[in-house]
Amino acid sequence: MIITTRERDDFSRACTIAGTVLRSLQPVIQAGVLTGDIAREAERLIEKEGGTAAFKGYRGFPGTICISLNEEVVHGIPSKQRTVKEGDLVSLDVGVRYNRMYGDCAATFPVGRIRDRHLVLLDVTRQALKAGIAKAVAGNRTGDIAAAIQGYVEANGFSVVRDLAGHGIGSRLHDYPEIPNFGMAGRGDLLVENMALAVEPMVNELAYPVKVLSDGWTIVTRDGGYSCHFEETILVGREQPLILTGAVPE
Repeated sequence: MIITTRERDDFSRACTIAGTVLRSLQPVIQAGVLTGDIAREAERLIEKEGGTAAFKGYRGFPGTICISLNEEVVHGIPSKQRTVKEGDLVSLDVGVRYNRMYGDCAATFPVGRIRDRHLVLLDVTRQALKAGIAKAVAGNRTGDIAAAIQGYVEANGFSVVRDLAGHGIGSRLHDYPEIPNFGMAGRGDLLVENMALAVEPMVNELAYPVKVLSDGWTIVTRDGGYSCHFEETILVGREQPLILTGAVPE
């Protein structure tokens, strides 16, 4: 959606809270911590900043944030029975509502020593996000973002999830347009100045097919390969995009 001048302050605040909370959770992600405790701390931080947890109850989701481990791509449900372990990849997806506006961001964090291939997976996904965001300028199309992400990921030997996509955001958590992570440059919806987008490559270690677990939420890789997820909420600019969440570590 297009963010109006009247909406800009509240939208920016929602995004700032989301990014701040996600960055603040990084030290909490240690071997031995329960995913439910990470989620509880996330909600405390969100509320401390004056926001509300956007995912809590959204379409029936039972958690306050999404916490996905290893082969889980997205939408993992926090649990008091699940412990983070050495060598895990932990993906956190944080959504914040502030005065009817939404911000959304995600990042994947390594726990202790992880496999070299997973270090590369993390870096490639971060760089793919940057490549996609760089295309978010007025006059381009959603396919330009998608092609940049897909091209970078596949050139480095990984695969982009095709059943899930980024999205527009603003007064709705998920809005027009859809932002796929694969496609052809020059195709798709036209990008215009001040269009708000959540760009979020989901990158698999092996093949791209995914499936939904019996809980109805958690999406995992079909082949058991690990997955990585980074996301920023941005505004399309005339000459360059503006990143509002600033959640993804360098």
